[in-house]
Amino acid sequence: MSRKLAGSAAVVALALGLGGCASLLGGGDKALPTFDLTAPVGFTAPRAGSAQLVVAGSTALQVLDTERIVVEPQPGQITYLGKAQWADRLPALFQARLIQTFENGSRGRAVGRPGDAINADYTLLTDIRAFGLQSFGEGPEAVVEVSARIVSSSSGRIVAARVFSARVPATGTGGPEATQALDAAADQVFVEIVTWTGGRV
Repeated sequence: MSRKLAGSAAVVALALGLGGCASLLGGGDKALPTFDLTAPVGFTAPRAGSAQLVVAGSTALQVLDTERIVVEPQPGQITYLGKAQWADRLPALFQARLIQTFENGSRGRAVGRPGDAINADYTLLTDIRAFGLQSFGEGPEAVVEVSARIVSSSSGRIVAARVFSARVPATGTGGPEATQALDAAADQVFVEIVTWTGGRV
């Protein structure tokens, strides 16, 4: 008897009800929903000046430096959401969407990445302190906390520093519900970082 070789196909689709924050990738019975973050649009940011800014790669502890989605079932206890993942390692994804937020806020000409052929006046450093779903307490809640520092390229000194945080209730603990809330919390942090940075460089 001849055997048929079954091919597998990759499926890419938008997850419904996420306002554009999620995409679905997978194939066969090992399909794993993969979610993205959005970059906010339509917000008011300080007018772009002449200073050139480099947005460095975000840093994070190993527990967050992954494609997996963090869940805290109890204070201090870390697990990961089953059958769901981010579209990239969280620090890389955060950096990409932060740069897009700067661009959406009309600062695109003055913002770049390390390695771009620009002479930067300042570097923006971000460290992701928290980025996950807390499922204890009164109900599931997305928590995002990021520290940011603006460093002068000429002096190497920190000219400004601040911690940004946002909390958004989640309607559930599944992949779509968790990532929708995390995307909304991240949007708040993105806009606050861009607005704060724009007022200092």
